Amino acid sequence: MNFHWHQFSRICRKMEERRKLLCLLLPVLLAVFPPAAESAGLFDDSFSKSCPETHFKTSEDGQIWHLSLDKKAGCGFMTKQRYRFGWFSMKLKLVGGDSAGVVTAYYMCSENGAGPERDELDIEFLGNRSGQPYLIQTNVYKNGTGGREMRHQLWFDPTLDFHDYSILWNNHQIMFVVDRTPIRVYKNDAGNEKNGFFPNEKPMYLFSSIWNADDWATRGGLEKTDWEKAPFVSSYQGFKAEACQWEDPFPACVATTGDNWWDQYSAWHLSENQKKDYAWVQRNLVIYDYCKDPQRYPELPQECHLSPWD
Repeated sequence: MNFHWHQFSRICRKMEERRKLLCLLLPVLLAVFPPAAESAGLFDDSFSKSCPETHFKTSEDGQIWHLSLDKKAGCGFMTKQRYRFGWFSMKLKLVGGDSAGVVTAYYMCSENGAGPERDELDIEFLGNRSGQPYLIQTNVYKNGTGGREMRHQLWFDPTLDFHDYSILWNNHQIMFVVDRTPIRVYKNDAGNEKNGFFPNEKPMYLFSSIWNADDWATRGGLEKTDWEKAPFVSSYQGFKAEACQWEDPFPACVATTGDNWWDQYSAWHLSENQKKDYAWVQRNLVIYDYCKDPQRYPELPQECHLSPWD
C-alpha cells in the first residue's frame, strides 16, 4: 500500500468534521503504512555493462544487480556519466564461501581502460579461503602511477548482507568510507604543505567488476581460485552519486544536488565523530600501510607527511 502526505492533506480538507481526529491519528497511520520510498533508477539508466549476458542478472524489480565470474569470463560495468568531485556510494554483498583469488573491484577512473595516464581511486575486495577474513584494499593513482596501497580487515562478514561502500572526493581530501565509517583519509593539503600526488584535475567514471586475480590477491598469489566453486557472484544495489557531473565540450560541472555539501568546508575535514571512528579503525583494522613500509619506500612519499586529522 502506497501512502502519501498529500493524500492525507486532501482528506483532512474535504472532511472537516473529522479533521482533528485524522490529523491526530496521522503519526500512528504512518508508522503502519510508511511513505513509499523513491525507487532508484534502473541499471541501464546510469550504467553500461561489459560482459556476456549470462554473467549479469537483475532482480525482478531491477534494483539488485548480480555480476558473476567463472573460468570463461567475468563481468563489469561503468557509469555513462563522468564526475569531478562528489560523494559516490553503492551497496555491495560480496562472494560468499571460498572466494580465494577472486577480486570484486569498485573504483573510479579517468579512462575507460587502464590507460597509461589515468587517475584512479580504487576499492578492491580480496577474496579468501573459507573461514578467513575478507580484506579491503584501497589505492590511489595519478597519471598512471599507483603504489599507494592500504589494506584493512572489515569488522563484519561482507558476504551475509549489503553494506555501504563510499568515496568522498573533493579538492581537499579523498575519504574511503564503509557504512559511514571512514577507513582511509588521503589529504591534498595540510597547513602550507601540498600533495603533488593528488588526483583532482581529471573527471572520472565509476566502475565495478569481478575478475580472477589469483596471481596476487590471496596470500600474495599462494591461494588459487577453485573453479569448481564457480560461478562466483557479487551483488549490488542503491547506487548514489551526489556529485559534479562533467559536461563536454566545455570543462563545466553541473551539480546533482543543490547544496553541494560534498565540497563545503565541513567535507574538507573529518568531523569529531568521524575522528573517533577513524582512530578506532587505525588501532584495530589496518593490515598494511605503504606509508609505514620503509623497505618499499626508504624515502616516504610526500603525502605520507600530511596529517589526516587536519
